[in-house]
Amino acid sequence: MKPKVYVTRRVPDLGLDMVLKTCEAEVWEGELPVPRDLLLEKVRDINGLYCLLTDRVDEALLDAAPNLRVVSNYAVGYNNIAVDVCTARGIPVGNTPGVLTDTTADFAFALLMAAARRIVEGARYVANGKWRTWGPKLLRGVDVYGGTLGIVGFGRIGQAVARRARGFDMRVLYYDPYAEGLDPDVADAVDLEMLLSQSDFVSIHVPLSDETHHLIGEAELAQMKSTAVLVNTARGPVVDPDALLRALQTQVIAAAALDVTEPEPLPPDHPLVSLPNCIVCPHIASASIATRNKMAVIAAENLLAGLEGRHLPHCVNPEVYPLRW
Repeated sequence: MKPKVYVTRRVPDLGLDMVLKTCEAEVWEGELPVPRDLLLEKVRDINGLYCLLTDRVDEALLDAAPNLRVVSNYAVGYNNIAVDVCTARGIPVGNTPGVLTDTTADFAFALLMAAARRIVEGARYVANGKWRTWGPKLLRGVDVYGGTLGIVGFGRIGQAVARRARGFDMRVLYYDPYAEGLDPDVADAVDLEMLLSQSDFVSIHVPLSDETHHLIGEAELAQMKSTAVLVNTARGPVVDPDALLRALQTQVIAAAALDVTEPEPLPPDHPLVSLPNCIVCPHIASASIATRNKMAVIAAENLLAGLEGRHLPHCVNPEVYPLRW
């Protein structure tokens, strides 16, 4: 008898086909996330859950799914999942690390460039019919080449961004109290205050936790240069949106580029969306065809391993296994 699986969104076929071939699977076909009430109903008899960051896998959901054997998240992050509760119940949780490192780093650097050189602002300028002639002061930005890049969080993605900065002859600083044994030729370790005060660009790459919630707030923004650019491709709540709005409106910093927001999605009438010195994208840093395909396959491999009683290739709570074997 095939295991029962619920897939909370139609993911790329390379991964989805693996699930459909071996499981009795139901796929939510809607563009928006599964409504909460419906999700709680759909998990009643399932053995495996293939979910997204937009799905809250909390104690209530786990209570509603007594036969659940594995949770596979189509993402690197897993703050949408009550991992401790899963562990206590012997349920392994999978994620998709590594595969999106370079794709996300590419996008972070693209946002940095776009904000520094006011590319989106320039495109809007043309689209709105304002371009009448070349002007010596028109949409002047800041130079990237030779600047100082501060990276907050120096894991895989942060280090990949640092490697890209080498091609622009940038000085790279990083703040990460958990990073040890890194090559000093790659970047210089500093405290957060020094990073903020010395950097022309600040790029955020930390996971969301109680410790990092609103890590960048009013006090931190005030420490940055007035010409600085803030880039966030990590998690929206790492940056206090109200503090950022005030900093951008009053030129405390020059610009920001966000792929993640608080709340998410950001309403179209939110003041940050209309600010000329703020770029807001819809959480697409990992959205290359190749990367999203690889994520789908890894999430499927995690799911199938859990259903077959094997260790997940990428498990965020490996401590679950002694509880089961």
